Amino acid sequence: MTRKRADLKAEEEAGVKQPKVEHNQKALDITRPLSPGQLDSRELWWSNRFEWLKARGYLLRPRYSPGWTPSWKNSNKDWFEHEDSRNLQYGHIIDATRIKDGQYVTLKKILKSEHPHEVDIGLYFSSESRTSQAANHCIPFYEILPLDDNNEVIIVMPLLRAYSDPPFDTFGEAVECFRQLFEGLHFMHKHHVAHRDCTSLNLMLDPSKLYPSSFHPMETGLKRDYSGPPKHFTRTQRPPKYYFIDFGHSRRYDPEETNPLEVPIRGGDKEVPEFQNSEEPCNPFPTDVFYIGNAIRQDFIQTKRGFEFMQPLVADMIQTDPSKRPNMDEVISRFDVIRRGLSGWKLRSRVVDKDEDAPERVFRTASHWTRRIGFVARGVPPVPAPSS
Repeated sequence: MTRKRADLKAEEEAGVKQPKVEHNQKALDITRPLSPGQLDSRELWWSNRFEWLKARGYLLRPRYSPGWTPSWKNSNKDWFEHEDSRNLQYGHIIDATRIKDGQYVTLKKILKSEHPHEVDIGLYFSSESRTSQAANHCIPFYEILPLDDNNEVIIVMPLLRAYSDPPFDTFGEAVECFRQLFEGLHFMHKHHVAHRDCTSLNLMLDPSKLYPSSFHPMETGLKRDYSGPPKHFTRTQRPPKYYFIDFGHSRRYDPEETNPLEVPIRGGDKEVPEFQNSEEPCNPFPTDVFYIGNAIRQDFIQTKRGFEFMQPLVADMIQTDPSKRPNMDEVISRFDVIRRGLSGWKLRSRVVDKDEDAPERVFRTASHWTRRIGFVARGVPPVPAPSS
């Protein structure tokens, strides 16, 4: 969501206090206010490697180029109306353009000493034999760029977008999302890998078909040049593929190890029952089931109308006793029954936020029906599936 003009103007007048600096991915407070035309220490790290990255085939945005001069210095527009005014949301992650083909990518800096398994697990699922499998929903690693003593590396990945953005238009779109997420976690578990942090923040989608002209990576509600909202399609028109990201906490186990035990690692979801007031080692696979079930509960059942059909399965997935949760084989089997029991009318119906007001509901319902009639006439299926 883009920042409000009044808020940005207030920042300019007060002096922008940047978010926390990440050094070795540990946050340190910045106390000195910086203007929009200054790079914070996280950004300087990337700016200092602009030419190095360019030589390896990756071009950062103009803000991080050597000798950058803010574009608003010679403009009659406010600074926040310029693409190069936006700093980074996370200091260890930046976007870039792959020079050889113009594809937008994400660069992620990690310390292997802090996350020793992330690269290996990402490369394991990025092998040709596994990326060719439709059930694989792990973000692919295009390349690993080593730095310094090879402890610090940069992972090159596709540029993705939050899995719930843009909003879901129909129940069929949401059902297909659930199917892919269950399929993807099942694929990881089948390969004896526990994600250990598969919460909402680590669920993404491939936006390349939804947003054919892309979007600004720091202000996703704007075009890359900040000239207005980016054109996008619905998931029914251009079905996306969903991905799991961030394998920093993930572990791969020996197939013979049927009950691996790990000391709790508290990720993005703080509601895991087995982690409450306990440091006892536990099996991470049932915790994964909780994570994905709780994401659906929080992002759909609690906030949107009409997802009661998922309640019984999700309730079992988030049970307090991990041993009573279904495994991913059972989740997929039960979900398939649920999906087959939903009518075409239900699947084509509009997803409505619980806090949507009446005027907005009338407007959105009218435009939805226009699309829906067209989809039915053209034989578009109510549950969209991405093309292979």
